[in-house]
Amino acid sequence: MIPARFSFLLYGLLLSLFMTFLVSAVSTLNAVGMSEGVLFIWLNAWFRSWLVAFPAVLLVAPVTRKLVGKLTLSD
Repeated sequence: MIPARFSFLLYGLLLSLFMTFLVSAVSTLNAVGMSEGVLFIWLNAWFRSWLVAFPAVLLVAPVTRKLVGKLTLSD
């Protein structure tokens, strides 16, 4: 198991993987359709988008948590 102190990294990794996987699939299929080589095109787009998304999630997540805390009522 992964130590709890690395949970923010694991969260960012998984979130960025899942989101870029789905969004790049939709975008690629929308752009090129079910043409020959679409799998390679999609995987290339997915990997490039993940390279941007992973550090972005790590930077934006703390700011987003603070903003959500200010916009919601405490129990």
